[in-house]
Amino acid sequence: QVQLVESGGGLVQPGGSLRLSCAASGRIFSINAMGWYRQAPGKKRELVATVTSGGSTTYANSMKGRFTISRDNAKKSVYLQMNSLKPEDTAVYYCNGNLVADTGRYLEVWGQGTLVTVSS
Repeated sequence: QVQLVESGGGLVQPGGSLRLSCAASGRIFSINAMGWYRQAPGKKRELVATVTSGGSTTYANSMKGRFTISRDNAKKSVYLQMNSLKPEDTAVYYCNGNLVADTGRYLEVWGQGTLVTVSS
């Protein structure tokens, strides 16, 4: 089965940094765009950043200059480096991948989410 496994979430102080990782596994033929989304309590899910297979990136305006998305195609992984974290960054962060399974089926896969808490 194709799945995304996230890691790196946790508790961090305001102004601190955190690096999230997401690794894809299973019978995957190719991975197209990957991204990170987040959802805070009482809020709708919002886009954080995306990265194409070629490395082109897109960021939500509020994340520009603080967050950096990257990927390692050999490891089938995507990362999110978060700097200058603020309490309002507290949310469950979800990894997303658009891929083609070994069967040829196009899939959109979501990770289970990892909680990031920014608090002193």
